[in-house]
Amino acid sequence: MDRRNFLRLAGICSAGAGVLMKADRLSARGIPSSAFSVKATERCYPGPPRGSFQTSLTDLFKIGPGPSSSHTIAPLRISNHFRRSVEELPKDAIERARCIEVRLFGSLSATGKGHRTDRAILAGLLGQKSETCDSRLMDELADESRKFTTAINGRTFELGRETIVWDKIEHDYPFANTMVARLLAKDGTPLLEREYYSPGGGFFQWKGEVQPARGKPVHPYGSMTEFRKLAEERGKSLHEIILENEKAIMNVSDAEITAHLDLVLKTMEDGVTQGLAEEGLLPGPFEFHRKAKRIYERSRNARGEDGFLQQISSYALAVSEGNAAGRLAVTAPTLGSAGTMPAVVYVMKNHLKLSQDAMRKGLLAAALVGFLCKNNAAVAGAEVGCQGEIGVASSMAAAMIAYATGASLEATEVAATIALEHHLGMSCDPVGGFVLIPCIERNAFGALKAYNAYLMATSELTSQHWEDLDRVVMAMLETGKALPQAYREMGTGGLGVTMVDC
Repeated sequence: MDRRNFLRLAGICSAGAGVLMKADRLSARGIPSSAFSVKATERCYPGPPRGSFQTSLTDLFKIGPGPSSSHTIAPLRISNHFRRSVEELPKDAIERARCIEVRLFGSLSATGKGHRTDRAILAGLLGQKSETCDSRLMDELADESRKFTTAINGRTFELGRETIVWDKIEHDYPFANTMVARLLAKDGTPLLEREYYSPGGGFFQWKGEVQPARGKPVHPYGSMTEFRKLAEERGKSLHEIILENEKAIMNVSDAEITAHLDLVLKTMEDGVTQGLAEEGLLPGPFEFHRKAKRIYERSRNARGEDGFLQQISSYALAVSEGNAAGRLAVTAPTLGSAGTMPAVVYVMKNHLKLSQDAMRKGLLAAALVGFLCKNNAAVAGAEVGCQGEIGVASSMAAAMIAYATGASLEATEVAATIALEHHLGMSCDPVGGFVLIPCIERNAFGALKAYNAYLMATSELTSQHWEDLDRVVMAMLETGKALPQAYREMGTGGLGVTMVDC
């Protein structure tokens, strides 16, 4: 698309004309209850969260095999962590060991087959790491008749389908996605047992965990409201605050941060390029055809505006289809939503021709949104539905492109707010537990909403915008917790039911 058509599209898609203007509000603004003739609720906004985060960029943006961050990356990381724990046991314990057993609970048990959770667990126990996982091995692990051996601390263990137990879906553990890993003795007693949780985004933790020491952020904040005040009071830009906090928390250099950001951007771009070249069926129990390449090719003969919208969709589909096939992707914030941000990244680089420095700054703005959503709500479909995955991804992407193109902090927040607000209530209802229907197409719509949110936010008067990010994140959490369990990644409600014939 040439620049003239691109600018024409921006004019068509923007809702409402206006001039980009820096807002003067520094605190969250709500509508007073006195404005309503009838009070709709006894409850009111309790105010923005307070505190500070120690979440890092490497925590948020992880690289690993698809199709799911909570069901594939986290289980792989968990099982690899358990392997390392076994390696640290004394020799006499290892000599008494018979086998390793991993029990899955909740959504991991309900939809783990479709998310390749079993393969991820075996890969981690075999010594694979998330960032460098061999996709060929993951394919080999699909053969449930095979046995795989691995040596841990001088003891050889045999791994196979008996290693994994698909346990209760309804349970009393504190997180929906729970794994219990055990090293069993010959008489069946556990020599080592650990209760792990996968709260989303590829993160994991375990019962009784002592968090490793991290540095304190230079600029502590617990909400977007606090972040805005802090930026104003200290005269710091968004990217300066995120960078300075990252260096303090993780004790890393500017060069190390830049290297990680560039790797994230490259992985996203490579995912689009690779996906646009592939055709055929995606792995799954039902016939599901790739369509990213076809849509991209048709976009070349479409009218300027239509062609551009098709291209954004094709970019998101390309990465999502690759993720469904087990390709490496970036948690942004999850793998189920791995196609949304890369689509916008590809637009930023190949349509807007932004510099690498601008794109890095945009990625830092996306990280700010991800930090707020992760720490003040959730980013896992099993916790709050798909609004926490595609909704947050769209919000991150909207903030990214807004900030990268020079928008103010206020306009960047408005872009993120609009994108997230209009995903509220989205359930997670994967058909058969596979990241195919409706997950792949939802990434395309998340990217389109992100782009339009960016256009709207940079065309209106931000001082006249009522909604703010803190309120919408709180609404997402409340809405997600109200969703019945069947609509939180179980595949037993919504499309997970209506798409299946008995």
